[in-house]
Parts: sequence; structure tokens; C-alpha cells
Amino acid sequence: MEDRYNPTGDARTHSEPSHSYREPQRGADDREADGDDGHAAAEITPPPKLAPAPPRRALLFIGVVVLVLVAAGVVAMLMRIHDSHVLADEAEQNAVPTVAVVHPTAEKPDEELVLPGTLQAYIESPIYARTNGYLVRWYKDIGSHIKQGELLADIDTPEVDQELMQARAARQQVVAAMDLAKINADRYQSLRKTDSVSQQEADTQSSGYEQALANLAAADANVRRLQELEGFKHVYAPFDGVLTRRTVDPGALINSGNAGAAGKELFDVARTDPLRVYISVPQAYAPAIKTNMDAVVTLQEFPGQKFIGTVVRTADSIDTVTRTLLTEVDVPNKDGKLLPGSFGEVHFKPNIDVNKVTVPVNAMLFRREGPQVAVVGSDGKVQLRRISIGRDYGTTLEIVGGVDVNDRVIVNPSDSIEDGQQVNVAPEKQGGQQS
Repeated sequence: MEDRYNPTGDARTHSEPSHSYREPQRGADDREADGDDGHAAAEITPPPKLAPAPPRRALLFIGVVVLVLVAAGVVAMLMRIHDSHVLADEAEQNAVPTVAVVHPTAEKPDEELVLPGTLQAYIESPIYARTNGYLVRWYKDIGSHIKQGELLADIDTPEVDQELMQARAARQQVVAAMDLAKINADRYQSLRKTDSVSQQEADTQSSGYEQALANLAAADANVRRLQELEGFKHVYAPFDGVLTRRTVDPGALINSGNAGAAGKELFDVARTDPLRVYISVPQAYAPAIKTNMDAVVTLQEFPGQKFIGTVVRTADSIDTVTRTLLTEVDVPNKDGKLLPGSFGEVHFKPNIDVNKVTVPVNAMLFRREGPQVAVVGSDGKVQLRRISIGRDYGTTLEIVGGVDVNDRVIVNPSDSIEDGQQVNVAPEKQGGQQS
């Protein structure tokens, strides 16, 4: 294939393939207009050449890209720091316990103070044997009303009986020796007057007589001791009262005293008229409790009945553990209607205005320092406060000192809660109701 003319001045030396582009044939008029004889190739216009970008614009573009990348890195770093702070705050909040709190409920002032108490015998004493032996019989059983000096039981004491007989025989021997010593002392004193014996021999006989007198005194004391033990064979009532317990039967071995297992009480005797009632009066009411003031005792088994008693004495000291004043009330019981050991309520009219509130019973802490409640302060920290308890209503407690209606008391506090501990407070409700 022949070479074609290239208008751009380039000569093609290689042969074109058979599938190369061929320009369509033009007419004679076209060739004449172009001044071509028909053998020249068609002219191809090359694309225009673009001028290179100015250097300042390129630098500006690169700077913008770098700034965008830096800004993206800063934003990512700030987001990472923010997320770490959020996680730290959440961990710190989770480390602080959340507690439920309530506000104490105010109570109306009462005209009287009602406190629980237990009725006790005015005098109660266990009766022990003072000698060893066997119980022959008892004369009084439980529930028997007895008088002072009344016989309660008899004890057989064969060993003591034999010891007493032996002591009496020994005394007789001492008496015989004393009589002989007296005769010898008198004889030697007579002989000394005639200088038949020496003074030393006379003094020796006189000393023997004095020693015999001392031996007789010792023998008499031993006989009296055993006679006293013989008297303990009979057990008598020490005072008027009721026999509340009997622990032995006929034939039982009796040991004297009450030391350990060797001694065993025979009876329990109690004086039931009057009865004592011991009450723990809260510290807030202590100034109003006076000796000889009236007190009314009521019992559940006697509805509507009132038993009038009298305050006979107080401890005149506040218990540091319970913060209460121990008070004794004596109640007459001539007809024996009241029984020792019964539970009752004692009503006082202290004529004192005490601010009282109630809190749920599950808000109280039992610690070595006494009853306490945990209160959340305005700074979110725990304050452990000692309280004075008035009455127990079952689900709630009457508090007469330690908290007021404005305090936030923790419900169900943990045993490990401490004074000054930081806590989070859950939503609360007024009136002692947990949210």
C-alpha cells in the first residue's frame, strides 16, 4: 500500500491494516476546489493544548485539603475525649449507691404517754437446801398460797445425824478430860502451899485445865453447828407469797447450796401483792416522771379495766445505750387478779409537749451505739443519728428524739453504711411511703 501525504508533515512509513479508516471518495468538483488531484489524504485537526495551572492555585488547593484532614482529626480526638469523660462519669455514678428515702410523718401531741411493761413479783426467791440428804416429802405444790414460816418440805439427813451423835460423844470426852484436869490443878495448888511440888508443876496442871476448857468450847461449837444443820432438815417459807415452782420429788438426793450442779433449787416463792412494773421512759419524757405520781396499768386480757399504780422510784440516770430512764411502778394486787410475768401497758400523764414523728420500722439500724437511723444531708452524705423510740406500731416506730419531719431518712439501709458516705437519692414521697 502506498504512503499517504500527511498535512502535519509526518510521513507514515508503515502499512495500514485492512480495517483502517478510509475517507469517502469525493467528487471531481471537491477535489478541484481543494486543489488536490485526488491522491492526498484528508486533514485531521488535533485537540487544543491546555495551558498548565498556575502554581499559586495548586498550593491553595493542597492547603485546603490539609486543613480539612487536620480538622477531621481534631474532631475525632475531641469526640474520643468526650466519650472517655462520659464513661468515667457513668462509672463514678455507678460506684455511688442509690438509696430510697422518706420524710418522717409528724404525729399529733398526745395527752398521755403509753409505754410497754412487764409485771413482776415484788419479791421472788428460789429456795435451796442447807444440808445434804434425801427429800422425805413436800407439803406445798405450785400455786399454793403460803405464810412466812410455814413448813414446805422435810429432808432426811442420816450423815448429819451420825456426825451430830459423834460430836456429842466427843464433847462428853472433852468434859471428862476437863474434870480430871480441874482436879489435878486444884490438888497441885494445895500441894504447892506446903512446898510439896514445884511451882512449875503447879502451873503445868493449871494450864492443862485451861486447855480442857478451850477444848470444851470447841466441842460445843461443833455440836451447835451440827444442830443447826439438823434444823435445815425442815424447809420453811421465808415470806408470804405463792409457790410458783417445785423441782423435786420424794426420794430425790438433795445437795446443800446452789453452786453449780451440786445444788438444785427446791421451790420458787413469789410475793404477788403488790406487783412491780419496770418501764423504760424515753429521755424526752424523763423530766416529767416524778416519784408518787399516778400511773394506770392496762392488760389485754382485761379490756376496759384499769389498775392504778404509783411511781415509787426511778434510776435517776439515763441509760447510755437506750437513752431511757428506768422507772418502777407498784400496782396493788390483793385479790391476785394480776399475774407475774404478764405483759401490759403503763399510761402516764406527763403534761409535757414532745415533738413526735413516725418512721418505717425498716429504717432503723441496730448498732453497738444503740438504735440509729441514716439521714441524707443536703450535701448528699449520710449522717447516722441516734434516736429515742416511743411506741412500736408494728410497721412504724414512734420517734421522740433524733429526727424531724424535714429529714430524709434512708429506708432499708445496708449494714455496711457509714457516717459521711456519699449516696445518690432516689425519688421520694411524703408520709413515710417509699417511692
